[in-house]
Amino acid sequence: MKKTLLLIAFIASTTFMFGQAQRQLNFGIIGASFDIPVASAIAIAPFAGTDLNLDYLNLGVKANFYFDELIGLPAAWDLYAGANAGFAMWIGKDNGTSGVDIGLQVGGRWFWNEKWGIYLEFGGGHHSKGTAGLGLTMKM
Repeated sequence: MKKTLLLIAFIASTTFMFGQAQRQLNFGIIGASFDIPVASAIAIAPFAGTDLNLDYLNLGVKANFYFDELIGLPAAWDLYAGANAGFAMWIGKDNGTSGVDIGLQVGGRWFWNEKWGIYLEFGGGHHSKGTAGLGLTMKM
């Protein structure tokens, strides 16, 4: 347990020291995540989310690759895609299943000033099926 906590502390400290991407808090209608940069075009993000029917609660982590520099997007735009892994807990009224949830997502952001933007994301996993997220992004 001590080794795991030490590894997490090391990764977090080097992420904040050497990452070139911005830390961002994303919060919307059906979820929230916090982007932590690990390279100029890669970020990881712990997240919590659900669907519009509130059938499940999914807790996990996302890894995204940003295509901004690759395709020459203006600074006000972000375009990303990645994978996610977590645990989906069924909380709906009907019978459902809970378990490990692995999936993919694609999304984009537009910033109207230096701190605030709007995001739209589509994704899903084994348990969560298809999801869409719409909300605000705040650069930290």
